[in-house]
Amino acid sequence: MSQDCLKAILLLSCPDQVGLVSRISHFIFEKGGNILDLDEHVDPNNGNFYIRITWDMSHFQIPQTEVKEAFAPIAKELNATWQLHFSNEIYNVAIFVSKYDHCLQEILWRCELGEFAINIALIISNHSDLKPLAERYQIPFYVFPITKENKLEQEEQELELLERYNIDTIILARYMQILSPQLVHAFPNQIINIHHSFLPAFVGKKPYSQAFERGVKIIGATAHYVTKELDEGPIIEQDITRVSHRDNLKDLIRKGRDLERLVLARSIAYHTENRILLNGNKTLIFN
Repeated sequence: MSQDCLKAILLLSCPDQVGLVSRISHFIFEKGGNILDLDEHVDPNNGNFYIRITWDMSHFQIPQTEVKEAFAPIAKELNATWQLHFSNEIYNVAIFVSKYDHCLQEILWRCELGEFAINIALIISNHSDLKPLAERYQIPFYVFPITKENKLEQEEQELELLERYNIDTIILARYMQILSPQLVHAFPNQIINIHHSFLPAFVGKKPYSQAFERGVKIIGATAHYVTKELDEGPIIEQDITRVSHRDNLKDLIRKGRDLERLVLARSIAYHTENRILLNGNKTLIFN
């Protein structure tokens, strides 16, 4: 079997019941599919069943365009919430940035290496500082300066632009603006944000300075889906590193910057490889 074969990826959640894995896998078997990966979980707290299952479509008897329709009766029977993806689908992504370039640099570098199944259709910013970087990669770059007075009007223009480019995922690569509910509502669980993990202890413009003055021993980064509640969306990925009395403020900032790059990169991979299922305000990561 070629590694480049077309694969189907099913993400499904439903009330737990006897025979679920058998029911789903039999559908794949009887249609000629070969299961490549299967990971499932039952949450004892809410009694729900979660599964991610991938199969080879090489000899599948149903065309790709008709698989959703064929599986729909089973999903209805199971009272399931489900998504079906295929390995030849590419996420169409918009990146929002401000002045910091480290997360954007990481994304562009990994895209150049072919690590992400995404197309970066455009970059949106509230500053023009990173336009030369976008031009280097020949990616359209749009600037929308944001003030309290024009925020909603500017976001309406951004929404029109996102619709024109047919965007399905937004990555906030250190975008230093709070999105309004209208933009968040338009992309439910499709906006990924990255920030340091000092919240809520150190708020404001200089969290690293505050943390340094307090002598913190651990710093971290958190990536999550954006919801209308600020920084309270489902967490996708986190990581930490230790600091000591030998680290100065620049060391803390450098370590934090490195964590942000890596945590955001892993989150993008989980999202675009369709490895995430929501469980309330939590995520299940099938990795």
